[in-house]
Amino acid sequence: MKIAVGTKNPVKVRAVKRIAGRMWAHAEVLSVDVPSSVSEQPMSDEEAIEGARNRARLALEKTGADLGIGLEGCSVETRYGMFLTGWVVAVDKKGRTGIGCGGRMLLPDKVASEVRRGKELGPVMDALVGDHNTKQKEGAVGILTRGLIVREEAFHVPLIYALARFYNEEWYE
Repeated sequence: MKIAVGTKNPVKVRAVKRIAGRMWAHAEVLSVDVPSSVSEQPMSDEEAIEGARNRARLALEKTGADLGIGLEGCSVETRYGMFLTGWVVAVDKKGRTGIGCGGRMLLPDKVASEVRRGKELGPVMDALVGDHNTKQKEGAVGILTRGLIVREEAFHVPLIYALARFYNEEWYE
């Protein structure tokens, strides 16, 4: 099986390789840079799903793979505060779609207030910890949990959820 991931972010690519390798022993994972066509910091589940779907479809088209995958993090405002989450969309050549979501983590007020002002989460976290490009390392989740869950791992569950329809097809036909 050939799988195309719509990103060059090494954290997301490693997550796909790890999960696809558990599901299909001979999976080949390609990464391709494609746009999400949504904002840099998606602010709703719908926007993140749309961005992930766009990435999955474009990765599939660009490579001719069997399956395209898009991963998109987002911040979601609720009456309880702003939460960090991630969405994954997988699309095959027949147009069948799998969608999965990760857990939700409450963002600290000093982080959420910056995101509310229109800033992207990654650079906000970079500034707070004095590092560069943390979104391609441990990510906000890794920083906030002190490494108990890093960004790559945070994408494992939504990847499994999105790929379930292709891994256990008889339930979805």
